[in-house]
Amino acid sequence: MKVLIADDHDLVRETLAAYLMREPGMDISTTADFHSASKKIKQEGQFDLVLLDYNMPGMNGLHGLVKALELTVGRPVAIMSGSANRSIAEEALLLGAMGFLPKSMAARSLIHAIRFMAAGEKYAPLDFMAVKLETMENSLEARLTKRELQVLRGLMKGNSNKEIGRDVELQEVTVKLHVKTLCRKINARNRTHAAIIAMEAGLS
Repeated sequence: MKVLIADDHDLVRETLAAYLMREPGMDISTTADFHSASKKIKQEGQFDLVLLDYNMPGMNGLHGLVKALELTVGRPVAIMSGSANRSIAEEALLLGAMGFLPKSMAARSLIHAIRFMAAGEKYAPLDFMAVKLETMENSLEARLTKRELQVLRGLMKGNSNKEIGRDVELQEVTVKLHVKTLCRKINARNRTHAAIIAMEAGLS
């Protein structure tokens, strides 16, 4: 199965690609913006599925989806996002997207969804489509303390607990506790997932 992942966040793109490459029969290509994704589609032939990040450079909202559908000539194209709400997901599906994937999905569910869409079936998580979600940005600011936000910014940089502790003047064991607490608050499975959520929320 040939899949193209287009996402400007290195951590998101590389983590997703790593999950998929563990699966037998997966041929994964990656790129960081819509222009590069378009070029790959033209140069490398048809993909079984093209995954486009809603917020990456060049997408211009859902205009990128429409262009990608034209380039793929009927092959499946899906949108993924960590911040888009239900109305955007619904519009994407109406425009012809094969599916909409929140980046908070568990890895195993994500792999099943990708196989499902590549087979020509539309996919969108029922729990996501049933409830209109607030943006992650508001959720993060409201749910985390100042210290937890500092630690989360350190996770976004890929720093270790020791490095974060040095930067924000906390003991390593305290940083570890903050990581555990903030992951629970934002429903992150681990520190990498927490960093992905923060980046998609626009935390800087």
